[in-house]
Amino acid sequence: MQLKDDGSSAKTVKTAACCFMGLSHILYLKDYIKGIFYGLVELAFIACIPFIFGKLSDLVTLPYSQAESRFPVFMLIDGILVLSIIAIFISIYVISVRSANKSYVDYCRTKRFSAQKTSLSENANNAFPLLGMAPCVIMLLVFVVVPLVFSVAVAFTNFGPVDKNGVAHGVANDIDWVGGQNFKELLFSGTTWSKGFARIAIWTLVWAVLSTFTCYFGGLLVAVQLKESGIKLAGIFRFIFILPYAVPSVITMLVWKNMLNGTFGIVNRTLKQVFHIAGPQWLGDAHLAQVMCIVINLWAGFGYFMMLSMGTMTAISQDLFEAAKIDGANNRQILRHITMPLVLYQTMPLIIMSFTHNINNFGIIYFLTGGAPKVADSTTTMAGGTDILVTWIYNLTMTLQRYNYASVIAVLIFVVLAPFAVYQFMNTKAYKEGEV
Repeated sequence: MQLKDDGSSAKTVKTAACCFMGLSHILYLKDYIKGIFYGLVELAFIACIPFIFGKLSDLVTLPYSQAESRFPVFMLIDGILVLSIIAIFISIYVISVRSANKSYVDYCRTKRFSAQKTSLSENANNAFPLLGMAPCVIMLLVFVVVPLVFSVAVAFTNFGPVDKNGVAHGVANDIDWVGGQNFKELLFSGTTWSKGFARIAIWTLVWAVLSTFTCYFGGLLVAVQLKESGIKLAGIFRFIFILPYAVPSVITMLVWKNMLNGTFGIVNRTLKQVFHIAGPQWLGDAHLAQVMCIVINLWAGFGYFMMLSMGTMTAISQDLFEAAKIDGANNRQILRHITMPLVLYQTMPLIIMSFTHNINNFGIIYFLTGGAPKVADSTTTMAGGTDILVTWIYNLTMTLQRYNYASVIAVLIFVVLAPFAVYQFMNTKAYKEGEV
């Protein structure tokens, strides 16, 4: 068929390109090399349809057969990989249709088809970036996207030590889709699991807020004192205050754990020998242990914000302070109306990052208290009085093998933290200037 160069054949070109990949390139656009390539891609996909259909069928039904070595966990992974392949195929299909439309637009503009040699050179130049990125895209799908999708998919299964009827079974064996049942049990059932989740979620939020703002304002207060007091040995104090942050937290948390031990810890022994009083069980009472987690986190983390605040204050123009003093402002007014607003403006994104970090701050809780002490629901949920959601996920997977509940919690954490990450990204300079 002869194409018209006035644009009236656009529908014909697009229809043929949508019917079969590369068909427009071969029939109408005289771009045989590109058309054959796209056609071979679709033929290869068609040849794999029985295999793809079988994997998708297994993904839907998740049949278990020990005799045939058919395990639902592997079917779930294979199904997600197949879905990724389908997504890649659809992307190539869309590219082929757009390529046909672009070639027809070029034909209408130039009134002639490109020579095969020229077309081959152009296609090679255009394909080079795609071929260079292909290994990265494949690795991204296999090692990032597929595990993430698998983790989300597990939240909608009964992947755990009991089946959907509550009967014990092999963890990797009889897995079924249960829809939103796991979310309902953790959020709205009113059972021990639901109450335990509510307790841990509230404590996680309290922990994230208090640990963030105590470290930030503690570091800011120390930075202001060192800067405004004019201490000659300010450098030495900065070095001392940054040490807790510089030392690996696993070491400092284990040291504090031993120091706060109610029986042989150095803190209680000192109280008994010097003041003749019996110290409390610092990590033995749930509420007191939570307070100590926040205090120890303040000790370990305020140095970072101290250095950050001092660097920000150093960057503030001295002309502002001199102008304020000329206008009669005292040190308190300068701090309130000049220093604090500018420091907060510069460091607000880091406060948000610190908040999201503390929600997932596994190390402080795990190495300081291990989630202890036990509370009323600990026997069922394996969550102690100081456990946050991320440490509870660890206990659910490593001890109880409740992978479905752990996946639900991970999904909920993502839902909470994703807006903060998006906000942080959208406020970066590169995004605002259109570079990403």
